[in-house]
Amino acid sequence: MTNLIDKMKEIKTKANPDNLGMILVHNGVVRSTSKTGKKVSSINISYDEEKLEKAIKQVKSADAVEDVFVKINSGKLKVGDDVMFIIIAGNRRKNLLPIFSDFIETIKNLVEGYEDFVNP
Repeated sequence: MTNLIDKMKEIKTKANPDNLGMILVHNGVVRSTSKTGKKVSSINISYDEEKLEKAIKQVKSADAVEDVFVKINSGKLKVGDDVMFIIIAGNRRKNLLPIFSDFIETIKNLVEGYEDFVNP
């Protein structure tokens, strides 16, 4: 399992202190219901690593961003399992929050999840 505290410490150590004012963290978790309200027992996750690396590189190129970390758990995941972790470190809230929000959506669009529904 990824230790996010250690990852944030590592980012702080490497970052330019003039450009580091916040670290944002996202932890996506498998819910027990789908977007349509149906019960879910598990999902199967896959993603395109090349597209992910391209997206990370693009976000890292923003002046407001100091560092980016993404970990996506692939394969069969059950309810409560971690789907993904995203960390973005950068300068200011007003600059970083829109980048963070857009990046989460970009990552979610790269991930393919197939839901297995619980029989009623």
